[in-house]
Amino acid sequence: MGSSAEARLRLRIVPNAKRSEVAGAYGEAIKVKVAAPAVEGKANEALLEFLANALGIPKHALSLVAGEKSRDKVIHVEGLDLEGARRLLMGGGTPPPAQG
Repeated sequence: MGSSAEARLRLRIVPNAKRSEVAGAYGEAIKVKVAAPAVEGKANEALLEFLANALGIPKHALSLVAGEKSRDKVIHVEGLDLEGARRLLMGGGTPPPAQG
């Protein structure tokens, strides 16, 4: 009985930050600072780990669907709708306990 909710998040990534954190809105996207270099997929991996923790979902519920080598990315999120995911990232909610 999985949740049918899903979303596609548009993100603007800033690699090599002091720490991983949401930096706020960036037009229609959300700006996320990632404490990993944009080398050999390290920033993408750090981004997915950060999002899983911030959204309270397992990492396997996230997938990078666009922007593998770009600062502009689209992430598919299973288990949350777009409104819920944006609210959690922008500080308007508490993530549910992580499962799996």
